[in-house]
Amino acid sequence: MSSILTKPLLCLCSLLLIIAGCSETPSPEISGTPFAGDITMRGAAIWFQMEESLTELPEIVVLDSTEQPIASFEAFELGVSGNYRCQLHSLKPGSNYSYFLQFRNESISDTLQINTQPLWQYRTDPPTVRIALGSCAYINEAEYDRPGKPYGGDYEIFTTIANDKFDAMVWLGDNVYLREADFGSFDGYTHRYNHTRGTLELQALMAKGAHYAIWDDHDFGPNDCDGSYVRKEWAKKAFDAFWVNPAGGVGGAPELNTTAFQYGDVDFFLLDNRSHRVNHWMGEEGRQMLGKVQIEWLLNNLKNSQAPFKFVAVGSQMISNAAIYENFAQFPEERSWLIEELNKLDIKGVVFLTGDRHNSELSKLQLANGNWVYDLTVSPLTSGSYDHSEEPNFLREQGTMVGDRNYGILEISGARKQRVLRMQVKSTSGDIKWERIIDTENNYELQP
Repeated sequence: MSSILTKPLLCLCSLLLIIAGCSETPSPEISGTPFAGDITMRGAAIWFQMEESLTELPEIVVLDSTEQPIASFEAFELGVSGNYRCQLHSLKPGSNYSYFLQFRNESISDTLQINTQPLWQYRTDPPTVRIALGSCAYINEAEYDRPGKPYGGDYEIFTTIANDKFDAMVWLGDNVYLREADFGSFDGYTHRYNHTRGTLELQALMAKGAHYAIWDDHDFGPNDCDGSYVRKEWAKKAFDAFWVNPAGGVGGAPELNTTAFQYGDVDFFLLDNRSHRVNHWMGEEGRQMLGKVQIEWLLNNLKNSQAPFKFVAVGSQMISNAAIYENFAQFPEERSWLIEELNKLDIKGVVFLTGDRHNSELSKLQLANGNWVYDLTVSPLTSGSYDHSEEPNFLREQGTMVGDRNYGILEISGARKQRVLRMQVKSTSGDIKWERIIDTENNYELQP
Protein backbone atom coordinates (compact mmCIF):
# COMPACT_ATOMS: atom_id res chain seq x y z
CA MET A 1 0.00 0.00 0.00
CA SER A 2 2.68 2.47 1.01
CA SER A 3 4.65 1.88 -2.16
CA ILE A 4 1.55 2.50 -4.24
CA LEU A 5 0.87 5.82 -2.44
CA THR A 6 4.51 6.90 -2.59
CA LYS A 7 4.69 6.70 -6.37
CA PRO A 8 1.87 9.19 -7.06
CA LEU A 9 3.16 11.44 -4.31
CA LEU A 10 6.61 11.46 -5.88
CA CYS A 11 5.09 12.31 -9.26
CA LEU A 12 3.07 15.13 -7.72
CA CYS A 13 6.12 16.54 -5.94
CA SER A 14 8.16 16.36 -9.14
CA LEU A 15 5.41 18.18 -11.04
CA LEU A 16 5.22 20.90 -8.39
CA LEU A 17 8.98 21.36 -8.53
CA ILE A 18 8.88 21.68 -12.32
CA ILE A 19 6.09 24.28 -12.11
CA ALA A 20 7.94 26.18 -9.41
CA GLY A 21 11.11 26.12 -11.49
CA CYS A 22 9.28 27.45 -14.51
CA SER A 23 7.84 30.33 -12.50
CA GLU A 24 11.30 31.40 -11.29
CA THR A 25 12.47 32.93 -14.55
CA PRO A 26 16.05 34.22 -14.51
CA SER A 27 16.62 37.95 -14.32
CA PRO A 28 17.16 39.62 -17.70
CA GLU A 29 20.70 40.56 -18.66
CA ILE A 30 21.97 44.04 -19.53
CA SER A 31 24.08 44.15 -22.67
CA GLY A 32 24.64 47.91 -22.88
CA THR A 33 25.80 49.86 -19.81
CA PRO A 34 23.33 52.58 -18.76
CA PHE A 35 24.47 56.13 -19.49
CA ALA A 36 23.01 59.62 -19.16
CA GLY A 37 22.23 61.71 -22.20
CA ASP A 38 20.81 65.17 -21.63
CA ILE A 39 21.03 66.26 -17.97
CA THR A 40 19.15 69.42 -16.98
CA MET A 41 18.28 71.11 -13.68
CA ARG A 42 15.18 68.98 -13.15
CA GLY A 43 15.75 65.81 -15.12
CA ALA A 44 17.95 63.41 -17.07
CA ALA A 45 17.58 60.98 -19.96
CA ILE A 46 19.01 57.50 -19.34
CA TRP A 47 19.85 54.92 -22.04
CA PHE A 48 20.42 51.22 -21.52
CA GLN A 49 20.28 48.01 -23.51
CA MET A 50 18.89 44.56 -22.66
CA GLU A 51 19.93 41.23 -24.14
CA GLU A 52 16.36 40.82 -25.40
CA SER A 53 13.02 42.62 -25.49
CA LEU A 54 11.04 42.24 -22.29
CA THR A 55 7.33 41.55 -21.81
CA GLU A 56 7.33 43.96 -18.87
CA LEU A 57 9.00 47.36 -18.84
CA PRO A 58 12.03 47.81 -16.58
CA GLU A 59 12.33 50.81 -14.27
CA ILE A 60 15.02 53.22 -13.14
CA VAL A 61 15.08 53.67 -9.37
CA VAL A 62 16.52 57.00 -8.19
CA LEU A 63 18.20 57.44 -4.80
CA ASP A 64 18.98 60.72 -3.05
CA SER A 65 22.33 61.69 -1.52
CA THR A 66 21.52 59.58 1.57
CA GLU A 67 20.96 56.55 -0.69
CA GLN A 68 17.24 56.47 0.03
CA PRO A 69 14.93 55.62 -2.89
CA ILE A 70 12.84 58.65 -3.83
CA ALA A 71 11.26 57.72 -7.15
CA SER A 72 11.04 55.11 -9.89
CA PHE A 73 10.53 55.79 -13.59
CA GLU A 74 9.31 53.36 -16.22
CA ALA A 75 11.51 52.99 -19.30
CA PHE A 76 10.25 52.56 -22.83
CA GLU A 77 11.70 50.45 -25.60
CA LEU A 78 13.18 52.20 -28.64
CA GLY A 79 12.35 49.31 -30.95
CA VAL A 80 15.96 48.63 -31.94
CA SER A 81 18.41 46.07 -30.57
CA GLY A 82 16.83 45.86 -27.12
CA ASN A 83 17.56 49.55 -26.44
CA TYR A 84 15.56 51.51 -23.86
CA ARG A 85 15.24 55.12 -22.80
CA CYS A 86 14.03 56.42 -19.47
CA GLN A 87 13.24 60.06 -18.73
CA LEU A 88 13.84 61.08 -15.11
CA HIS A 89 11.91 64.14 -13.99
CA SER A 90 10.96 66.19 -10.90
CA LEU A 91 14.54 66.16 -9.64
CA LYS A 92 16.06 69.08 -7.74
CA PRO A 93 18.69 71.39 -9.28
CA GLY A 94 22.27 71.06 -8.15
CA SER A 95 21.75 67.69 -6.51
CA ASN A 96 23.66 64.41 -6.48
CA TYR A 97 21.62 61.30 -7.25
CA SER A 98 22.29 57.61 -7.69
CA TYR A 99 20.25 55.29 -9.87
CA PHE A 100 19.98 51.64 -10.82
CA LEU A 101 17.94 49.53 -13.20
CA GLN A 102 15.18 47.40 -11.70
CA PHE A 103 13.08 44.58 -13.13
CA ARG A 104 10.26 43.01 -11.13
CA ASN A 105 11.54 44.74 -7.98
CA GLU A 106 15.03 43.29 -8.40
CA SER A 107 18.15 45.34 -9.16
CA ILE A 108 19.81 44.22 -12.39
CA SER A 109 22.52 46.87 -12.81
CA ASP A 110 25.31 48.63 -10.99
CA THR A 111 24.44 51.82 -9.13
CA LEU A 112 25.52 54.87 -11.14
CA GLN A 113 25.68 58.60 -10.42
CA ILE A 114 24.14 61.71 -11.95
CA ASN A 115 24.46 65.34 -10.91
CA THR A 116 21.72 67.73 -11.97
CA GLN A 117 22.72 71.18 -13.17
CA PRO A 118 22.58 73.93 -10.51
CA LEU A 119 20.07 76.78 -10.53
CA TRP A 120 22.55 79.65 -10.47
CA GLN A 121 20.69 82.41 -12.34
CA TYR A 122 20.00 85.51 -10.20
CA ARG A 123 21.64 83.75 -7.25
CA THR A 124 25.35 83.11 -7.77
CA ASP A 125 28.05 83.21 -10.40
CA PRO A 126 27.76 80.43 -13.01
CA PRO A 127 29.38 77.13 -12.09
CA THR A 128 32.67 75.98 -13.53
CA VAL A 129 31.86 73.70 -16.48
CA ARG A 130 34.14 70.97 -17.86
CA ILE A 131 33.36 69.41 -21.23
CA ALA A 132 35.25 66.48 -22.79
CA LEU A 133 35.60 66.28 -26.59
CA GLY A 134 36.52 63.55 -29.03
CA SER A 135 35.88 62.13 -32.48
CA CYS A 136 36.87 59.20 -34.69
CA ALA A 137 36.42 56.17 -32.44
CA TYR A 138 37.43 53.11 -34.45
CA ILE A 139 37.09 49.70 -32.77
CA ASN A 140 38.80 46.85 -34.61
CA GLU A 141 36.81 43.84 -35.79
CA ALA A 142 39.15 41.63 -37.83
CA GLU A 143 36.35 39.80 -39.64
CA TYR A 144 35.16 43.00 -41.30
CA ASP A 145 38.26 45.21 -41.25
CA ARG A 146 40.56 45.71 -44.20
CA PRO A 147 43.50 43.30 -44.22
CA GLY A 148 46.76 44.49 -42.75
CA LYS A 149 47.69 46.54 -39.71
CA PRO A 150 44.70 47.24 -37.45
CA TYR A 151 43.40 50.78 -37.93
CA GLY A 152 42.18 51.23 -34.35
CA GLY A 153 44.06 51.15 -31.07
CA ASP A 154 44.90 52.81 -27.75
CA TYR A 155 41.47 52.07 -26.28
CA GLU A 156 42.86 53.10 -22.90
CA ILE A 157 42.14 56.69 -23.95
CA PHE A 158 38.53 56.02 -22.90
CA THR A 159 39.72 55.15 -19.39
CA THR A 160 41.85 58.29 -19.32
CA ILE A 161 38.88 60.48 -20.22
CA ALA A 162 36.66 58.70 -17.69
CA ASN A 163 39.16 59.66 -14.98
CA ASP A 164 39.47 63.29 -16.18
CA LYS A 165 36.61 64.83 -14.25
CA PHE A 166 34.08 66.28 -16.67
CA ASP A 167 30.42 67.27 -16.58
CA ALA A 168 29.53 66.25 -20.13
CA MET A 169 31.17 64.84 -23.23
CA VAL A 170 30.42 65.94 -26.79
CA TRP A 171 31.13 63.25 -29.40
CA LEU A 172 32.14 65.05 -32.60
CA GLY A 173 31.26 62.45 -35.22
CA ASP A 174 32.66 59.19 -36.58
CA ASN A 175 31.64 57.79 -33.21
CA VAL A 176 31.33 54.45 -34.98
CA TYR A 177 32.93 53.35 -38.24
CA LEU A 178 30.51 51.57 -40.53
CA ARG A 179 32.26 48.94 -42.66
CA GLU A 180 31.49 47.82 -46.20
CA ALA A 181 29.59 44.79 -44.89
CA ASP A 182 27.34 47.06 -42.79
CA PHE A 183 25.92 49.31 -45.51
CA GLY A 184 23.53 46.77 -47.04
CA SER A 185 21.21 46.22 -44.09
CA PHE A 186 19.86 47.95 -41.02
CA ASP A 187 21.15 44.97 -39.07
CA GLY A 188 24.62 46.00 -40.26
CA TYR A 189 24.13 49.46 -38.74
CA THR A 190 23.00 48.07 -35.40
CA HIS A 191 25.82 45.52 -35.40
CA ARG A 192 28.36 48.30 -35.76
CA TYR A 193 26.92 50.24 -32.82
CA ASN A 194 26.64 47.10 -30.68
CA HIS A 195 30.19 46.06 -31.46
CA THR A 196 31.55 49.52 -30.60
CA ARG A 197 29.53 49.82 -27.39
CA GLY A 198 30.75 46.39 -26.32
CA THR A 199 34.24 47.83 -25.69
CA LEU A 200 34.81 47.64 -21.92
CA GLU A 201 36.91 50.81 -21.73
CA LEU A 202 34.19 52.71 -23.61
CA GLN A 203 31.48 51.41 -21.28
CA ALA A 204 33.39 52.78 -18.28
CA LEU A 205 33.55 56.19 -19.96
CA MET A 206 29.86 56.23 -20.93
CA ALA A 207 28.91 55.63 -17.29
CA LYS A 208 30.40 59.03 -16.33
CA GLY A 209 28.80 62.46 -16.87
CA ALA A 210 26.34 63.29 -19.66
CA HIS A 211 26.87 62.39 -23.32
CA TYR A 212 25.82 64.32 -26.44
CA ALA A 213 26.67 63.45 -30.04
CA ILE A 214 26.69 64.56 -33.66
CA TRP A 215 27.48 62.39 -36.66
CA ASP A 216 29.87 62.55 -39.59
CA ASP A 217 30.27 60.38 -42.68
CA HIS A 218 31.32 57.14 -40.97
CA ASP A 219 28.26 56.95 -38.72
CA PHE A 220 26.05 58.13 -41.61
CA GLY A 221 27.22 55.94 -44.50
CA PRO A 222 30.24 55.43 -46.79
CA ASN A 223 33.31 57.66 -46.67
CA ASP A 224 32.60 61.27 -47.77
CA CYS A 225 28.90 60.55 -48.44
CA ASP A 226 26.35 63.37 -48.74
CA GLY A 227 22.59 63.79 -48.51
CA SER A 228 22.01 61.72 -51.65
CA TYR A 229 22.96 58.55 -49.76
CA VAL A 230 20.03 56.15 -50.10
CA ARG A 231 20.35 54.60 -46.62
CA LYS A 232 20.29 57.84 -44.62
CA GLU A 233 17.01 56.82 -42.94
CA TRP A 234 18.81 53.81 -41.47
CA ALA A 235 21.57 56.10 -40.22
CA LYS A 236 19.07 58.34 -38.40
CA LYS A 237 17.12 55.42 -36.96
CA ALA A 238 20.30 53.82 -35.61
CA PHE A 239 21.64 57.11 -34.25
CA ASP A 240 18.39 57.84 -32.40
CA ALA A 241 18.38 54.32 -30.96
CA PHE A 242 21.89 54.54 -29.50
CA TRP A 243 22.11 58.19 -28.37
CA VAL A 244 19.73 60.22 -26.19
CA ASN A 245 20.28 63.77 -27.39
CA PRO A 246 17.78 66.40 -26.21
CA ALA A 247 14.69 66.88 -28.32
CA GLY A 248 15.13 69.56 -30.95
CA GLY A 249 15.28 70.02 -34.66
CA VAL A 250 14.87 72.59 -37.39
CA GLY A 251 11.35 73.56 -38.39
CA GLY A 252 10.36 72.13 -41.75
CA ALA A 253 13.39 69.81 -41.89
CA PRO A 254 12.74 66.83 -39.58
CA GLU A 255 15.42 64.82 -41.37
CA LEU A 256 18.15 67.05 -39.92
CA ASN A 257 20.05 65.58 -36.98
CA THR A 258 20.21 69.01 -35.32
CA THR A 259 19.56 70.13 -31.75
CA ALA A 260 20.90 72.32 -28.93
CA PHE A 261 21.46 72.30 -25.19
CA GLN A 262 22.80 74.50 -22.40
CA TYR A 263 25.31 73.51 -19.74
CA GLY A 264 25.91 76.06 -17.03
CA ASP A 265 25.91 79.41 -18.82
CA VAL A 266 27.23 78.17 -22.18
CA ASP A 267 25.21 77.08 -25.21
CA PHE A 268 25.90 74.17 -27.54
CA PHE A 269 24.47 73.80 -31.04
CA LEU A 270 24.77 70.34 -32.60
CA LEU A 271 24.70 70.48 -36.41
CA ASP A 272 24.16 67.94 -39.19
CA ASN A 273 26.77 68.18 -41.96
CA ARG A 274 25.39 65.24 -43.98
CA SER A 275 21.62 65.30 -44.58
CA HIS A 276 21.57 68.51 -46.69
CA ARG A 277 25.10 68.17 -47.99
CA VAL A 278 25.76 68.33 -51.72
CA ASN A 279 29.42 67.42 -52.18
CA HIS A 280 31.74 70.10 -53.49
CA TRP A 281 32.61 68.20 -56.66
CA MET A 282 29.04 68.80 -57.87
CA GLY A 283 30.05 72.38 -58.74
CA GLU A 284 29.54 75.85 -57.31
CA GLU A 285 25.88 76.10 -58.33
CA GLY A 286 24.72 73.33 -56.01
CA ARG A 287 27.42 72.56 -53.47
CA GLN A 288 26.57 73.06 -49.82
CA MET A 289 27.50 71.48 -46.51
CA LEU A 290 24.82 72.67 -44.07
CA GLY A 291 22.13 74.15 -46.30
CA LYS A 292 20.20 77.41 -46.06
CA VAL A 293 17.54 76.31 -43.56
CA GLN A 294 20.09 74.97 -41.07
CA ILE A 295 22.39 78.00 -41.31
CA GLU A 296 19.46 80.36 -40.77
CA TRP A 297 18.41 78.30 -37.74
CA LEU A 298 21.96 78.51 -36.39
CA LEU A 299 22.32 82.26 -36.94
CA ASN A 300 18.98 82.95 -35.29
CA ASN A 301 19.92 80.89 -32.24
CA LEU A 302 23.41 82.39 -32.00
CA LYS A 303 22.00 85.92 -32.11
CA ASN A 304 19.41 85.11 -29.44
CA SER A 305 21.94 83.39 -27.18
CA GLN A 306 23.06 85.26 -24.06
CA ALA A 307 25.87 82.79 -23.44
CA PRO A 308 29.43 84.15 -23.17
CA PHE A 309 30.60 81.21 -25.28
CA LYS A 310 28.55 79.63 -28.04
CA PHE A 311 29.89 76.23 -29.10
CA VAL A 312 28.87 74.90 -32.51
CA ALA A 313 29.60 71.20 -33.04
CA VAL A 314 30.05 70.13 -36.69
CA GLY A 315 31.70 67.08 -38.22
CA SER A 316 33.87 69.02 -40.71
CA GLN A 317 36.43 71.78 -40.12
CA MET A 318 34.79 75.21 -40.45
CA ILE A 319 37.43 77.94 -40.13
CA SER A 320 40.51 76.36 -41.71
CA ASN A 321 41.06 77.98 -45.11
CA ALA A 322 42.67 74.85 -46.56
CA ALA A 323 40.27 73.81 -49.32
CA ILE A 324 41.01 70.09 -49.02
CA TYR A 325 39.16 66.89 -48.17
CA GLU A 326 35.81 67.72 -46.53
CA ASN A 327 36.66 71.12 -45.02
CA PHE A 328 34.08 73.92 -45.18
CA ALA A 329 36.59 75.78 -47.37
CA GLN A 330 35.51 73.37 -50.14
CA PHE A 331 32.17 75.18 -50.04
CA PRO A 332 33.37 78.80 -50.46
CA GLU A 333 29.96 80.33 -51.21
CA GLU A 334 28.32 78.92 -48.08
CA ARG A 335 31.40 79.59 -45.94
CA SER A 336 31.55 83.24 -47.06
CA TRP A 337 27.84 83.70 -46.37
CA LEU A 338 28.08 82.29 -42.83
CA ILE A 339 31.13 84.39 -41.98
CA GLU A 340 29.53 87.55 -43.41
CA GLU A 341 26.39 86.96 -41.34
CA LEU A 342 28.39 86.39 -38.15
CA ASN A 343 30.11 89.70 -38.84
CA LYS A 344 26.91 91.58 -39.69
CA LEU A 345 25.03 90.26 -36.66
CA ASP A 346 27.98 91.10 -34.37
CA ILE A 347 27.91 87.73 -32.61
CA LYS A 348 30.71 87.23 -30.10
CA GLY A 349 32.07 84.11 -28.45
CA VAL A 350 31.55 81.64 -31.31
CA VAL A 351 33.73 78.53 -31.09
CA PHE A 352 33.25 75.72 -33.60
CA LEU A 353 34.01 72.22 -32.31
CA THR A 354 34.98 69.86 -35.12
CA GLY A 355 36.44 66.40 -35.74
CA ASP A 356 37.03 64.30 -38.88
CA ARG A 357 40.64 65.16 -39.69
CA HIS A 358 42.62 62.56 -37.66
CA ASN A 359 44.59 65.40 -36.13
CA SER A 360 43.86 68.21 -33.69
CA GLU A 361 44.49 71.91 -34.17
CA LEU A 362 43.05 75.33 -33.39
CA SER A 363 42.11 77.76 -36.18
CA LYS A 364 41.16 81.41 -35.64
CA LEU A 365 39.68 84.14 -37.81
CA GLN A 366 39.21 87.81 -37.00
CA LEU A 367 36.12 89.23 -38.65
CA ALA A 368 35.93 92.66 -40.26
CA ASN A 369 34.18 94.04 -37.16
CA GLY A 370 37.05 92.86 -34.92
CA ASN A 371 35.30 89.83 -33.43
CA TRP A 372 37.13 86.50 -33.30
CA VAL A 373 35.76 83.14 -34.41
CA TYR A 374 37.55 79.93 -33.45
CA ASP A 375 37.54 76.31 -34.60
CA LEU A 376 38.87 73.67 -32.20
CA THR A 377 39.40 70.43 -34.10
CA VAL A 378 39.78 67.34 -31.88
CA SER A 379 40.60 64.05 -33.61
CA PRO A 380 41.14 61.09 -33.37
CA LEU A 381 40.27 59.05 -30.30
CA THR A 382 41.22 55.55 -31.48
CA SER A 383 41.37 55.62 -35.30
CA GLY A 384 44.51 56.25 -37.36
CA SER A 385 46.23 59.59 -36.72
CA TYR A 386 48.31 61.87 -38.96
CA ASP A 387 50.38 65.03 -38.66
CA HIS A 388 49.02 67.56 -41.15
CA SER A 389 51.44 70.38 -40.37
CA GLU A 390 52.18 70.85 -44.07
CA GLU A 391 48.56 71.56 -44.99
CA PRO A 392 47.96 75.15 -46.14
CA ASN A 393 45.76 76.21 -43.24
CA PHE A 394 47.02 79.75 -42.80
CA LEU A 395 44.55 80.34 -39.96
CA ARG A 396 46.08 77.67 -37.71
CA GLU A 397 47.27 78.85 -34.31
CA GLN A 398 50.97 78.10 -34.16
CA GLY A 399 51.91 75.14 -31.99
CA THR A 400 48.49 73.48 -31.91
CA MET A 401 48.89 70.69 -34.49
CA VAL A 402 48.68 67.28 -32.80
CA GLY A 403 49.18 64.23 -35.02
CA ASP A 404 48.67 61.52 -32.38
CA ARG A 405 45.52 60.08 -30.78
CA ASN A 406 44.08 62.61 -28.35
CA TYR A 407 41.04 64.18 -26.74
CA GLY A 408 40.01 67.67 -25.67
CA ILE A 409 38.84 69.40 -22.51
CA LEU A 410 36.96 72.70 -22.32
CA GLU A 411 36.83 74.46 -18.96
CA ILE A 412 34.67 77.55 -18.53
CA SER A 413 35.16 79.37 -15.22
CA GLY A 414 35.13 82.77 -13.54
CA ALA A 415 32.59 85.36 -12.43
CA ARG A 416 29.45 85.87 -14.51
CA LYS A 417 30.81 88.83 -16.48
CA GLN A 418 34.40 87.62 -16.47
CA ARG A 419 34.15 84.13 -17.94
CA VAL A 420 37.29 82.43 -19.19
CA LEU A 421 37.53 79.48 -21.58
CA ARG A 422 40.52 77.16 -21.20
CA MET A 423 41.03 74.73 -24.10
CA GLN A 424 43.30 71.72 -23.69
CA VAL A 425 44.27 68.90 -26.00
CA LYS A 426 45.53 65.83 -24.16
CA SER A 427 47.31 62.61 -25.06
CA THR A 428 45.96 59.08 -24.58
CA SER A 429 47.56 59.10 -21.12
CA GLY A 430 46.14 62.52 -20.19
CA ASP A 431 49.27 64.64 -20.68
CA ILE A 432 48.56 68.17 -21.89
CA LYS A 433 49.80 68.61 -25.47
CA TRP A 434 48.85 72.29 -25.54
CA GLU A 435 46.39 74.73 -24.00
CA ARG A 436 45.04 78.16 -24.90
CA ILE A 437 42.80 80.63 -23.08
CA ILE A 438 40.05 82.94 -24.32
CA ASP A 439 38.99 85.70 -21.91
CA THR A 440 35.68 87.51 -22.41
CA GLU A 441 37.16 90.64 -20.80
CA ASN A 442 40.00 90.65 -23.32
CA ASN A 443 37.67 90.92 -26.32
CA TYR A 444 37.87 87.14 -26.81
CA GLU A 445 41.46 87.32 -28.01
CA LEU A 446 43.50 84.16 -27.72
CA GLN A 447 46.08 83.88 -24.95
CA PRO A 448 48.75 81.24 -24.33
